[in-house]
Amino acid sequence: MSEAILRTAGLSKRFGSRWAVKDLNLEVNAGDVFGFLGPNGAGKSTTIRMILTLLLPTSGSVRIFGKDAREERRSVLSRVCGIVEKPDFYLYLSAYKNLEVLGSLTRKVKREEILEALEIVGLIARADDKVKTFSHGMKQRLGIAQAILTKPDLVILDEPTSGLDPQGMKEVRELVLKLSKEHGTTIFLSSHLLTEVEAVANRMAVLNHGELIAQGPVSDLLGGDSSYYSILVSPQEGALELLKKNPWVEVVSVGNGIEVRIESRRAAELNKLLVTGGLDVSSFAAKRSLEDYFLKVTEGASEV
Repeated sequence: MSEAILRTAGLSKRFGSRWAVKDLNLEVNAGDVFGFLGPNGAGKSTTIRMILTLLLPTSGSVRIFGKDAREERRSVLSRVCGIVEKPDFYLYLSAYKNLEVLGSLTRKVKREEILEALEIVGLIARADDKVKTFSHGMKQRLGIAQAILTKPDLVILDEPTSGLDPQGMKEVRELVLKLSKEHGTTIFLSSHLLTEVEAVANRMAVLNHGELIAQGPVSDLLGGDSSYYSILVSPQEGALELLKKNPWVEVVSVGNGIEVRIESRRAAELNKLLVTGGLDVSSFAAKRSLEDYFLKVTEGASEV
């Protein structure tokens, strides 16, 4: 059984009469990519600020690596790095120089460590370029390079794909998976996008109005449920004929694309079925929304 490296117990924060976070109990295990899911304003950033000891809880506690995060702040945070909201850099310095300066706030970093971090996030070719020339997506990746520079055991990312185009979002997702699989980093990933969390996380928690709605393995919370998928395929008529021959596929609507409802576990099977049937599949995307999931877990809706 994996070791729990982050635990919150009854973690709460009140601003005036409003509870931003209330009685939150989280458990993140070593090696997890842990998705922290909730709509904007759910209390995710407030929670992260309390975990990183940037904000004092009204009540409750945070334990990281088995230690009280506030009482043993220095030793705990030496093994943690977090990016809350968007990373900030010295725009007129190079990517390399930024990491050198920012890394020195923790300890003296070696040249090889800086180059390794830039290599991991795919920015080694831009090491000597000024950050002011970087796209938003490149700045996000540089922020992750800063986070992993001192080789922390736990990386906390707050909405790392916010404001990115689809390609940038894909690059960050791939980077998160690379950090987890190749470097063994435990990652706490906050997002308001269910599909983003589903793509990279093995465990997740769902927060709404500051309260925990659900927590557990992603496969348990989402697996086995019916999901909607939007498919762009040509020729469409041929695809419809093939789909109707399979009773486990429900065609919901037909327009510019075909929307179907199937069990999530059979998505790859359906995509393969269309391709091997000689059809040209240009897009196969999940239609599950965060709102739909909240309906399921809060109101007992049967569809996700």
